[in-house]
Amino acid sequence: MNPKKIKAISLLSGGLDSILATKMIMEQGISVEALNFTTVFCTCTNRDSSCLASQSAAKKLGVPLKVINISREYLEVVKEPKHGYGSNMNPCVDCRIFIFKKAKEYMQENGASFLITGEVVGQRPMSQKKDTIRHIEKEADLKGLVVRPLSARILEETIPEKNGWVDRDKFLNISGRGRKPQFELAADLNVKDYPCPAGGCLLTDPGFAKKAKDLISHNEFTVENINLIKSGRFFRVSDNLKVIAGRSEDENKKLLHMAKDGDFIFKVLHNPGPIVLGRGDLNYNQIEVLASITARYSDAQTDLDVEVEYFSLPQASKPVIIKVKKCQQDLLEKIRV
Repeated sequence: MNPKKIKAISLLSGGLDSILATKMIMEQGISVEALNFTTVFCTCTNRDSSCLASQSAAKKLGVPLKVINISREYLEVVKEPKHGYGSNMNPCVDCRIFIFKKAKEYMQENGASFLITGEVVGQRPMSQKKDTIRHIEKEADLKGLVVRPLSARILEETIPEKNGWVDRDKFLNISGRGRKPQFELAADLNVKDYPCPAGGCLLTDPGFAKKAKDLISHNEFTVENINLIKSGRFFRVSDNLKVIAGRSEDENKKLLHMAKDGDFIFKVLHNPGPIVLGRGDLNYNQIEVLASITARYSDAQTDLDVEVEYFSLPQASKPVIIKVKKCQQDLLEKIRV
């Protein structure tokens, strides 16, 4: 097969490693299309479910980009990962297998011959050891079809290398967590304005992992509920009632946007403060608890009663106004997730 007729799919996160890997393959005359998978756990996901970093990188590289949101399918991977979790709820090995399987489907649908990744051997403890890399390829049925230009010369020769589609001698032997070789290569390839390395998955965050586990234990692990707990302080008032309190004006707007019929909305009168959303079964005593949480995080400068209004959706009448004291710290600690 003529290398000039070969097409490859690059898993382009938008980070430096994936940019370099893509550019190295492009410089060998291979036609490249970029692919980016996003989930509800991706910290770079915007309202359009598109990763801005990958969009920017694809534009600078001059390659087409396809962004696919795989959130709903991916929830099942997170709930029961075959290969377990990392330090928190990050199922890194199962995540990689899942993404490779999806990438293979896309590769076949679009007539591509192999995949490109910016993976570096030893950079990540769970998914980038040599043995694990081989296992992931095998599980995804992609053995020999994933080219990793940054570490290729310390890995087994791939099918594209064996067939002469790409030149192995032009690849590198980078390993470990150091970044100096990548920075030097970026200068050589005239790659500029790349993002700083940073974590991009909420599942690696201990606080978020605790919230996610709560949703799983209550059979509420849905994209809708995950978006809720990303948007404020999370309280579990009862098995059937969860509460989210906005921490900023932006989060308040998000909560109002995500509110649905049956939810309760709380807001302090006369002072700036959070939007508090209650979802689930709410009795009279719990109404007072939610109102006191709302007062606690408001700017009301008093230990006396604070006026809080609330209503349920769909709103058919004027909000009810009640007076409550700010929620006590011991109760907050008991119910906060």
